[in-house]
Amino acid sequence: MSTAGAPRPSVVVATSNPGKLEEIRAILGELPVDLRSLAAFPDVEMPEEADDYAANAAAKARVVARRTGLPALADDSGLEVDALGGRPGPRSARYGGPGLDDPGRVTRLLAELADRAEAERGARFVCVAALATPEGVVDTRRGECLGHILAAASGDGGFGYDPVFRAEGEVVSMAGLPPAHKNLISHRAHAFRALREPLERVLGMR
Repeated sequence: MSTAGAPRPSVVVATSNPGKLEEIRAILGELPVDLRSLAAFPDVEMPEEADDYAANAAAKARVVARRTGLPALADDSGLEVDALGGRPGPRSARYGGPGLDDPGRVTRLLAELADRAEAERGARFVCVAALATPEGVVDTRRGECLGHILAAASGDGGFGYDPVFRAEGEVVSMAGLPPAHKNLISHRAHAFRALREPLERVLGMR
């Protein structure tokens, strides 16, 4: 039976970051779902974050699904720099303290790496994406993107640490890549694409 004209199921993405929401929409663009951000649910409060990607992502998805009564997607992402022993890692969004914005965190990172040779600037972006149902069932998937930290920020796309991260095999920073290409190679793309099959099952598409 045809489903033409049928309403698209709603899924809440546990973020208020418009850049992140647009990336996830692009990654899952072929799925006939209505992805909604937390802007539509201002009363939902996020749990405190710990130092574990999977635990953070699962906790956020579980809270949002329970409070909204809809399936929820969440992720926890971080930048791990070899020369810093894996820092800032799960604390990437809080790196340098609560008073810093994205450019401030990038400046802090570059200052820490100022005396490091290029061979010591290896890094990787890590993302764990989580899917939760209102009943509390949670599924997670992990994605990574290897690369290194540039000596200076470049590119005007993306967000977060994208201007100083160049992925392996690329000639420009993540912020300098066309969005469609970034959404093929990024850590977030790998993690959310791996969640596609579980999401289709939850939504009754399989």
